[in-house]
Amino acid sequence: MKKQKNNSLGLFLKSQILLVSFLLIIFSSCSTKGSEDIQKRIPVGKCTPLPQGEGWIDLFSLENQTKWENVTSQNKKEGFEFLSGNVFHIFGSKSGGYIAYIGEEVTDFELHIEFKLTPKANSGVFFRSDLKDPVQKGFEIQVLECYGDPPHKQNCGALYDVATPMFNMCFPPGEWNSFDITCKGSHLVVYMNGWKVIDVDISLMTMPIGKFDTPLAQLPQKGYFLLQDHGGEVWYRNAFYRKLTDK
Repeated sequence: MKKQKNNSLGLFLKSQILLVSFLLIIFSSCSTKGSEDIQKRIPVGKCTPLPQGEGWIDLFSLENQTKWENVTSQNKKEGFEFLSGNVFHIFGSKSGGYIAYIGEEVTDFELHIEFKLTPKANSGVFFRSDLKDPVQKGFEIQVLECYGDPPHKQNCGALYDVATPMFNMCFPPGEWNSFDITCKGSHLVVYMNGWKVIDVDISLMTMPIGKFDTPLAQLPQKGYFLLQDHGGEVWYRNAFYRKLTDK
């Protein structure tokens, strides 16, 4: 009799274990499916149209193409070229470097620029930058192929290593993206593919943040536009800027 009870208890426990295992499998499957569905629910923007109105300067016009120089190489034309259609092409050299528009320094401005990336390519749009030390004496909006990744202070659209974009709006490799950047005084606003991703007051940054040894509030409000060669192949096009005045 005791043996029969033990057998019954054993069968009962095995059935409960099987039931729990089955429920765990079902729950795990539903959870995974739900997670996959949620991952698909990411904001999708679109490349914004070219700016209209007076005062816009084409950084890649035939006239201005001669004003771009590699400021980190003895060969001023190393690492980049202009293609037909005024497309700026960075080869992605191992040595890397910074390619500057030396036409003039800019203080307050609006900038529209579009870019296309190879997988995991890394670059950056620099402004108010010092030609000799853009890393510590320039502002960078990160350009990085990071499609589908969570927003991060080093991902595409970030004020690099300082401010995380509100959304990761990066398109897959090979698709054109757009930045619309406005910098007036200490106020910086960045739109990526039509969505606002950065809106910060630089004057509040009175302490060193991220990579910067100097508080961003103390950096000069005047400098150059640069594009970064960080070892990945990148294309830029439709780079138009307009200087802002008090008026």
